[in-house]
Amino acid sequence: MRKVDCVIVGGGSAGMSCAIAIARFGIRDILIIEKEKELGGILNQCIHHGFGLHIYKKECTGPEYAQLLIESLKKYHIDVKLDTTVINISEGKKVMYVNRYEGVVEVQAKAIVMASGCMEKNRGMISIPGDRCANVLTAGTAQRYLNIDGYMCGKRVFILGSGDIGLIMARRMVLEGAQVLGVAEIMPYSNGLSRNIVQCLEDFNIPLYLKTTVTRIIGRPKLERIELSSVDDNQKPIQGSEWYLDVDCLLLSIGLLPDISLLNKLNVERDSQTKSVSVNEAYEMSLPGFFACGNVLQVHDLVDDVCLEAQACGMAVARYLNEGFHEEEGIPVYAGENVTHVVPQHLRKENMEDDCRFSFRVKKPMRDCILRIRSGDHILREVKKRVMLPAEMEKINLEKRMLTDAQSLIFEVKEDA
Repeated sequence: MRKVDCVIVGGGSAGMSCAIAIARFGIRDILIIEKEKELGGILNQCIHHGFGLHIYKKECTGPEYAQLLIESLKKYHIDVKLDTTVINISEGKKVMYVNRYEGVVEVQAKAIVMASGCMEKNRGMISIPGDRCANVLTAGTAQRYLNIDGYMCGKRVFILGSGDIGLIMARRMVLEGAQVLGVAEIMPYSNGLSRNIVQCLEDFNIPLYLKTTVTRIIGRPKLERIELSSVDDNQKPIQGSEWYLDVDCLLLSIGLLPDISLLNKLNVERDSQTKSVSVNEAYEMSLPGFFACGNVLQVHDLVDDVCLEAQACGMAVARYLNEGFHEEEGIPVYAGENVTHVVPQHLRKENMEDDCRFSFRVKKPMRDCILRIRSGDHILREVKKRVMLPAEMEKINLEKRMLTDAQSLIFEVKEDA
């Protein structure tokens, strides 16, 4: 059995950034396992501009951004297994993988990092009734067909869900000559970044239908028509509000789920809101030596944020391997009023160096509001915000000195009276 210091599952932006950060601290034996034939993950099919503005201070396409990470990775002696699938992870930090060259191989690691990204929700997960026909695709699948394989998915296109991938594909399909008839969003607000609403919909005169959903799919063997309906405040279709569109392609951009299926057999603490694992200030799971970062931990808006989180995780992994952690009971972190979730979910004060960065999202669009972090009735930090949107992840730092007497942390957002 091969023995390594760290196994990283996933060779996208999170996996590469984490590996580079670990290597910078002198850890030599690092193994990245990637199921695709090349590094880069989802970046390879995102050929539009807009990446890298924060980290690289320039505008890149997805493949260009991936190549910058690959070039940085080459500076270190990091072993990479491509076209390789992880088939099992045990609590003893044993990773079993398979590929066409080596067959089945088991690796003993001192630390394991999950950087396996996320997957798209599909039609079955939201139970859209109607015919089971061709050309009902997730937006990411259509993006891969078009940008990598060169296949056009349709000429009269409708998009369900206003997630960023769906918005970007709306623009992409128009640029390739398709007619995009609209985007439907079940919520009363968009779930995409504001810049994508402007650049992908408004600039191309593509209508956005809020509080609207697809209630029936019609067509055999290919999609021919969709039924749309308005929804009430409980997101239930309103009877009598139905209307129809003739389309030959329906793209679904209805959300992402962290891909943590490899952890299903492990006794790790989960977060019901992120649908992923709970972690502490070092991005470590409830099982010592198991870490998570990037979209497998929480779905991010920007790849720069993924890389920054992965770098922080990598530094924590290096510290774990070089020094170890103080194993103490952590301070629980809770999502309070108007907050969906907070990462990390636990905080161990003795393992903090200076401060800890938290990421969270609000439940609804809010203006002129106050973010408050408190322990019981004691307010640790208070920040005024002009606008907070569910589609945009919020980040805030909390200094170690503020946590001296804290027994728990509660994040809450309230309107400024």
